[in-house]
Amino acid sequence: MALKHVNAVIVGAGAGGGVVAKELSAAGLSVALLERGRWYSAADCRKDDLCNQRTQVLGAKFGPDDERNPRVAVDGKGRETVVVASDGAYSNNAACVGGGTFSYGAMAWRYMEKDFRMRSTYGAVAGSTLEDWPIDYFDLEPYYEKAEWEMGVSGDVSNNIFKAPRRKPLPMPPLPPNREYRILSPAAKRLGLHPFDIPMLRNTVPYNGRRSCMRCRWCVGFACEVNARNGTHNTVIPEALATGNCELRTDCMTREILLDARGRATGVAYFDANGRLQEQTADLAIVCGGAVESARLLLNTKHRLFPNGLGNRYDWVGRNLQSHTYPAAIGLFEQEVYDDLGPGAGIAICDYNHGNPGLAGGAMLANEFIRLPYQFLSAVPAGVPQWGPEHKNFVRNAYRRTISIMGPVQEMPVFDARVQADPKVKDYWGIPVARLSGGKHPHTLEIAGFAAAKAEAWLKEAGAIRTWKRLPGASLSGGQHQAGTCRMGNDPKTSVVNKDCQLHEVDNVYVIDASVHVTNGGFNPALTILANAYRASGNLLKAWKGSKARS
Repeated sequence: MALKHVNAVIVGAGAGGGVVAKELSAAGLSVALLERGRWYSAADCRKDDLCNQRTQVLGAKFGPDDERNPRVAVDGKGRETVVVASDGAYSNNAACVGGGTFSYGAMAWRYMEKDFRMRSTYGAVAGSTLEDWPIDYFDLEPYYEKAEWEMGVSGDVSNNIFKAPRRKPLPMPPLPPNREYRILSPAAKRLGLHPFDIPMLRNTVPYNGRRSCMRCRWCVGFACEVNARNGTHNTVIPEALATGNCELRTDCMTREILLDARGRATGVAYFDANGRLQEQTADLAIVCGGAVESARLLLNTKHRLFPNGLGNRYDWVGRNLQSHTYPAAIGLFEQEVYDDLGPGAGIAICDYNHGNPGLAGGAMLANEFIRLPYQFLSAVPAGVPQWGPEHKNFVRNAYRRTISIMGPVQEMPVFDARVQADPKVKDYWGIPVARLSGGKHPHTLEIAGFAAAKAEAWLKEAGAIRTWKRLPGASLSGGQHQAGTCRMGNDPKTSVVNKDCQLHEVDNVYVIDASVHVTNGGFNPALTILANAYRASGNLLKAWKGSKARS
């Protein structure tokens, strides 16, 4: 039996897809929301340090499963390896209802004004595809505010003198400072820096019917058992379903976008939870699968008008894959600095995001989320053995006496850092898998070295008796902050979608997730994904009401 026709089929129920589903269904459109993963709950919040979404030693806890969802990773020497989701080279993000927002740390940053004007600010960077966004901060500002208040953001950014203009404060106060915060804050001020409370999509007081944070150590990478961390799974998606206009279907793997003879979308083909191939017809196809999977879906959608993949006439789909390079510094203190109060991260500075001599951009720096004992094993300094009595003694003595400061470097996008549809390897459903290749721009590593040195200086000022740095390598950057593969722009020859996230080539196909980000900012991108999804949804609805988007 044919499925009932809908106005919009959305592929991916993560940050972007959840917002779009809510906005469209609230406006009266019929929506089918497809998610390849499951809808997890607090009952799935087993406290297993080896099986959370960050360490993934025992598998990707919130999807996808290793057996059915391989990828191909190509290293800097051209060697190909079939990798599974629990392998770091996979560049995984959670595959479940809520996507990464189900298990993230929940930092809720607005990008700075210059983050949307990187090419204008710094000029061309040789070997990079650095470019300006076709929108600016003020196009997103009201939608940043909408996301903060509708979904719930806590914190206090009033002391951040580098922030872009805003009309309203955050709706919830920050959590009380932990011991690390009280150590780092005066040290930052002595250095002439400007520390403040990190904005987070986390309830610090009861908000919208959900409880406040209980400050456990099992936060980032785990399900929140008190529902205090705000993602699309517990905010906008339930609201979408409550309208009666949205149907959520889980365990559904989309194969391709269906196109008619003219090349316009008529819906999608997908495998349902029972492995049956289904066709969902729709007036609009909206792709929200994340930078890797969205690019893969477009590339696997072939047509006589689009032999190289949908939206890929000029070979830009899958290009410019970027994430965040994370340099860090760790400081060892004489006294205990760990107080076991989650989420751990609480204090940040933005003094080094821009204005660094000789560098095109920079990074926010903050103390790290609580490091579980297993994760601390990778934080030991050079010279300490990786096993044996000396290793155990160091970990035992240092674990509660260390503070880590790190930050997400705004990477230089690179044309050859990319996602392709692999010509040989297929997944469980017979769909060509994502093939990841390329690496970081050398200037990204320069910025990372600068940021690590600044983090180390902060720790020394705070009283660390020993410090060491962790510097990233040159391999491809993807993972939880993946972006850039379907960048937005005004020129169809150098971008995939227009400023409204609409494919240049097909006017009833949209891509609304971080893959449209031209650059990725020196911040966690979650709030920008949410804000842009609100903005793009509003513009889509305006076009819909004008009958411009109907088949």
